[in-house]
Amino acid sequence: FWFLHGFDAEEDLIGSLACKTSKERIKAIQKMPETMRKKREIRNKVLKEISKRSRQHGAQLSCCTQCLQGAAVSFRRFGNTLSEYFHQLQVWHKALKIIGAEFGTSVLSYFVFLKWLLNFNIFSFLINFGFITIPQFLAAEPNNLSFTGVELFTGAGYFQKTVLYYGFYTNATISKTENGPSYNMQLAYIFTVGIYFVICFLILLFSMAKFFSRNFINPQAFSVNASKLLCTWDFNITNEKAVKLKQKNLYTQIKEDLTEVNKEVLNFSVMERVLRTAIHLIAWVASLGTAVAACSGVYFLSINNLELFMKGHRNDLESQTGMLVLPVVVSLLNTLIPFWFSWLGHLEKFRTPGQHIYVTITRNIILKISIVGILCYYWLNIVATSESQCWETLVGQDIYRLVLVDFIFCLLGSFFGEFLRRIIGTTVCVNLGLPEFDIGRNVLDLIYAQTLTWIGILFSPLLPGIQMIAFFIVFFVKKVSLMRNCQPPRKVWRTAHMMTSFILLLFCPSFLGVLSIIGVTVWRLKPSEECGPFRGLSSMYAAVAEWIQVLESYTASKWVVWIYQNLITSELFFFILSSFVLIVTYLYWQIIQGRKTMTKLLRKQITN
Repeated sequence: FWFLHGFDAEEDLIGSLACKTSKERIKAIQKMPETMRKKREIRNKVLKEISKRSRQHGAQLSCCTQCLQGAAVSFRRFGNTLSEYFHQLQVWHKALKIIGAEFGTSVLSYFVFLKWLLNFNIFSFLINFGFITIPQFLAAEPNNLSFTGVELFTGAGYFQKTVLYYGFYTNATISKTENGPSYNMQLAYIFTVGIYFVICFLILLFSMAKFFSRNFINPQAFSVNASKLLCTWDFNITNEKAVKLKQKNLYTQIKEDLTEVNKEVLNFSVMERVLRTAIHLIAWVASLGTAVAACSGVYFLSINNLELFMKGHRNDLESQTGMLVLPVVVSLLNTLIPFWFSWLGHLEKFRTPGQHIYVTITRNIILKISIVGILCYYWLNIVATSESQCWETLVGQDIYRLVLVDFIFCLLGSFFGEFLRRIIGTTVCVNLGLPEFDIGRNVLDLIYAQTLTWIGILFSPLLPGIQMIAFFIVFFVKKVSLMRNCQPPRKVWRTAHMMTSFILLLFCPSFLGVLSIIGVTVWRLKPSEECGPFRGLSSMYAAVAEWIQVLESYTASKWVVWIYQNLITSELFFFILSSFVLIVTYLYWQIIQGRKTMTKLLRKQITN
């Protein structure tokens, strides 16, 4: 009788779900306190019931309607199956869970940021490859240069006559047939790059807003720790390994929350405060002096490097390998100086690990952005005014070498900085112990690499594809190095705002600085006369102005001309838009402050 009653209840459940709409049915199945396997069984039975009812009403429906319904059900099943397999193919999904359980949210934030940048570069590569590179294949000329293998490191030689660089792209209108549709390469190049940066701006803006909302104004951030202990277990987990991983992850989160609660308030005497302030000042003077010395060395080395650029047409081994001097020196400075900054941070003895990481990140960002600024000055004011036949390709080659050498040094840093440090700490000097994962240094390496990629997109459209492969390899190399060589942080601490800070640093000064560099290149600099899609023009932006003049003769395109003249080129429009954005931002900020105050009051009432 009990079995028949349960069978009838399940039949009633399937019948009620079959009567609901698709969205209501999905939400109802998701809310069931059942395992994923049981939910899939129920879903499949519901779909069978729907198809059975549709067959029963088949006599009243037309053949076309039955085909459409059958196709819809089949497409929905295919989509569900595809989403399940796609979820299984996310190789980093399990890795992130293991890292969070073993090392806490501070180390996990680095890998989440790396995964976010990897997806970002996949999107960038698809846009550039689809709208710039594929059309160029139709008008490509044969490459007569020989491939020796050195080009993989130098980016010169054979690669000069490929779609990797700006100089290879044509300025003609591409058309397969004489009277067929055409493809304007100039407009495609500048609009693809321009729209891409607009999309990047919006993605970064919404990502910052999302993480800010989640980490700063989310009411759950003020919830008591008992709720995490009593209400966060997922009863759908039945696999033994998954249960143990979830237990370890929850254990680490509770330790982090308890660290926040049990903060020690250190009281220093006047003499100790003066001494600590003096140590901080000396450390800052030393770090800023090191950054100035590094930038000076890069500037003088880049001036001498121009001669090797001008000799690049010889394609001899000595000339090509000599081009690697500048990127190797820059990567050495970016690799070794952060260890010096990290040592200064340990000498200062900050109160919390968070303070140590944020100060180290600030010093590293000053160093790396200063070096990138010196290189951009060299590219835009020295290389661009040189007597080179195609200065854009020379800049693209230089950025290619910087990205490649930085990737190699990142891998070597994992070996020498973590593997050898583990060997020394476990055999030679046991007191050192295992090393900790340096979050600040590794995060700044990612931001530096992404900054180079953004700058190089205009000069090397396929650079995001190279960076995508590099980030994919770095993810697993860092993951293996972390699990084998590093220990969890000695001081467990919670990093609610870490991801927000990473994206903020990526947005400003990195992304905003790149926008200014791209703006100067597009509006102010004169393109090369003999290469690239903008050859013969006074500036890259002149291609848009000429296109607008052509549209003025067409009545159907008057609205495009009006938008260009009254909105895009109007200072008043951007002034009004900026004022509106500032007003909306201020209003939202006041709403956030009110919600935070209300949340604190409610928390006090709950405590009472």
